[in-house]
Amino acid sequence: MGGDPTRCVAELEMKTDSCVIDIPSLAQQLRVELSSFKSSTARVVGGAAPPPCIIVDKVGESTRNHDPHEYVPQFVSIGPYHRAAGDHLAGEAIKVKYLGDVLSAAAANSTAPMTLEDYLSELAHLEHSVRRCYVHSFDIPSREFVRMLLLDACYILVRFGDVLTPRTAAPPQPAAAAAAEEVAVANGVVHAGHRVVPTEERRAAADDQQMAVAVVRDVLYLAENQIPFFVVDKVHQLTFLDGETPVLDAIARYAHELLSWTEYSVATPTVVAPPALRPEPANLLHLLHMHFTPTVLASGKVSRGGRSVGRWRTATEYHYAGVTFKRRPLSGNGGARSILDVKVSRRGGALQVPRLSIDGETWRLLRNLMALEQSNPSAAGSHVTAYCVFMSQLACTARDVELLSRRGVIVHGLGNDGEVAGLFANLCKGAVFDFDEADQNYLRPVCQVLDRRFRSRPRRWMASLRQKYFLNPWLTAGLVAATIGLVCTVIQAVYSVLSYVKPGS
Repeated sequence: MGGDPTRCVAELEMKTDSCVIDIPSLAQQLRVELSSFKSSTARVVGGAAPPPCIIVDKVGESTRNHDPHEYVPQFVSIGPYHRAAGDHLAGEAIKVKYLGDVLSAAAANSTAPMTLEDYLSELAHLEHSVRRCYVHSFDIPSREFVRMLLLDACYILVRFGDVLTPRTAAPPQPAAAAAAEEVAVANGVVHAGHRVVPTEERRAAADDQQMAVAVVRDVLYLAENQIPFFVVDKVHQLTFLDGETPVLDAIARYAHELLSWTEYSVATPTVVAPPALRPEPANLLHLLHMHFTPTVLASGKVSRGGRSVGRWRTATEYHYAGVTFKRRPLSGNGGARSILDVKVSRRGGALQVPRLSIDGETWRLLRNLMALEQSNPSAAGSHVTAYCVFMSQLACTARDVELLSRRGVIVHGLGNDGEVAGLFANLCKGAVFDFDEADQNYLRPVCQVLDRRFRSRPRRWMASLRQKYFLNPWLTAGLVAATIGLVCTVIQAVYSVLSYVKPGS
């Protein structure tokens, strides 16, 4: 397809709603919106979408009733679920500008770039596959649905896909440094060096900060605010016809740097050695979810036997049973790869838990990862849900949070330990989870070891004795003195009895 768009008329019947899309008319509408921006023309590469395996669903009412704001975009709408509110979100207006940026990038990197009609036509071919990725059907005409896909894909590519920076004339930053800088901004950190920052520049930096945080929150973290990844990949292919820069590399690098910075994960699930198949995410939240696969599941060593388990005990109860909590550092070399890599000693005396750094977005990320698993139990598993259930019961009181904070397992900047405990206690409201199902609960063997220790009365008595007497040096000294006195008294009594029974001996 190509040529003069004012003379070329292409009609495409879509199976989903038996509607005809007037491609040139839709392209002209977008060109009007692009009138204030520079844009170029381009040409098309075909391709089919992969069958959906991860579906996008609405979060259940029993879950979202606790805090609905954790699942609703506040800045930018992506996909059909919140499209009705898109016109009222600040991020919607910039999507058209990003479409112009993508078209400009296509023109700069090809002598025969794709036309806007080509982009729309290719996405129209994918419409049926895209609609299958959502649980609900949408009464959105094909014309508007395809327009939405194109604008949302361009938004994602410009924000996270390195569409502009790697191919500009200016020397680019190293990939890791550039991603780390964006992650720093997204987490509220602005590096201004040792110079004085003017007031206007400081205000602009604060605005950029807030926007970066809002974009990461809405586009990466929200289960309902997603489009299939193959749509983003298709638009990227049309933009860079050489095929030498897979979009997954850029977005996965951003995700890896983001999760490393926030100390949630250091895993690199998209990097595999040949001939292994490279894992492809279903959407951006699923890409983050791929970084949270526990090491025990990645190794295939899942324990299924042993005694049945119930709920977890609190951290204080385990402490009274003699369990010592230790912070397990994140490390790619045989250590913990994510916060899910909880480890227990053979007899249950030490529980190693990766540190959880809690900020304003921690609960949103964990809740939406659980929502992804609840909608896709077979394809996504339930390991994030298992971890959240573990933490929600381990740290459900202020005393538990205070204990775990002292041990370095939890770090938070919220008002007090009671506030954190309340958030933990409500973390898994509405989630469906079977403690005793080995395929759902990867922490079941850990729970079994700790439960045996908790039920052991001699160990609990010894632990109680140590905590009551040996943690206080004065009580320890008194107990030692009393023990020595008791031993001396027993020896004296024995000698007295012997001297009475055997006089003169």
